[in-house]
Amino acid sequence: MQHSHESTPFSKRDFPIVLICDGVNGPANIGSLFRISEAFGVSEIIFGNAEIDLDSSRMKRTARDTHLKVPCSISEDLHEATKHLREGGYLIVALEISKHSKPIKDFKWNRSEKLAMIVGNEANGISEDILSTADMVFHIELFGENSSINVAHATAIALYQLTGL
Repeated sequence: MQHSHESTPFSKRDFPIVLICDGVNGPANIGSLFRISEAFGVSEIIFGNAEIDLDSSRMKRTARDTHLKVPCSISEDLHEATKHLREGGYLIVALEISKHSKPIKDFKWNRSEKLAMIVGNEANGISEDILSTADMVFHIELFGENSSINVAHATAIALYQLTGL
């Protein structure tokens, strides 16, 4: 028999993770990021470098009320936001394929330490300006011919890797 939302065997866990969305603007992706963030215990989402419509019916349909459970903000200056997080003790990591990125499966994170993960725009990824603020850059190893996957899917994979036991 299938479990209902109320009867799953999972226990709620929260992690000191802030998700920074650089230029992510698709309502379906934003809704998915709320759902994924709620599912993996993300403490906050920061959006920037895009017009964000948190009243979008498409976003709300996709989010399924998780946009009411995960705190979020819209930053006018993501560079300043990452600086502020670093000053608050956060390690800043980026999820992007680059010349110097390492596989995320090799990243060892103490789940009690503060972590901010940057994800990027659906078409262009993380802007160079924001990528330069990261302490480390990680990628998801892909084995097909395509060099990227949807931002929400990549975020889910990375958060599963980070929060898994």
